[in-house]
Amino acid sequence: MTQLTMRTLVEEFALSATGTGWNARIDRTWRGWTGPHGGVIAALLIEVASQHAAVESQSARAVDLRFLGRPVDGELSLQESEYAVGRSTTVMTVRAEQSGGPIAEASITFGRTVASSVDCHAGAPAPDAPAPQDCATFALPPDIVPVSAHFDIRPATGPLPLSGADERMMCAWISLVPELPLSTPTLAILADALPPAIFPRLRAPVAVPTVAQSMYLHSEPTGREPVLVQTTNASTAGGWSVDDVSIWHRDGRLLATARQTRRVLG
Repeated sequence: MTQLTMRTLVEEFALSATGTGWNARIDRTWRGWTGPHGGVIAALLIEVASQHAAVESQSARAVDLRFLGRPVDGELSLQESEYAVGRSTTVMTVRAEQSGGPIAEASITFGRTVASSVDCHAGAPAPDAPAPQDCATFALPPDIVPVSAHFDIRPATGPLPLSGADERMMCAWISLVPELPLSTPTLAILADALPPAIFPRLRAPVAVPTVAQSMYLHSEPTGREPVLVQTTNASTAGGWSVDDVSIWHRDGRLLATARQTRRVLG
């Protein structure tokens, strides 16, 4: 998908410093099944952490997020704290609140790139998949899931959601609408773009909200979308479900992996 201009995440969500913290706004078009898209909240927490002067020469390496309350559309306030860990690592914690109560908190680990005597390993290679332009688009109805209008999803391999398939996985090329610069916050949104990985097994949707989410960076997110995203259900039992996600660049580089713990409300 080619666009003449590219908005930044800061512009898209009106992220601004207040002197004592940060404010942001998530409008209704970014609403998922039960509230604002979890990947967007993760992205805002990462972006606030990335703005801190202490991590200027460091790259994000890992994100660990927990939802502490039920978010709603509208304004968020965010506060960050810094923890220096040695000379090459910094941990930033960022807390998001609405109406004076917490809704999410994340710890983001940053680190410098340094030389090492250990051989490099690029991680799992991308699965064989047709090119994005050779894949048809798929979208859940925006009147049911408004955020689906913000994703250009082109299934590449595996079953479709709500198809009653035997597999618990999906793999698709994904771009954002509007496209945002490819960065760690953007990857957090893309990691949460596909429906829960149990959806190919179903014939009708159920609410499966994210309770906890982690993401690990493997190479610098550079270039532009789309990226190849694969989600696989690791386990589902007792009203809980765990999904594993991998994201690859178009050149085959593994960019990030993620894991989500979800409640199954149906």
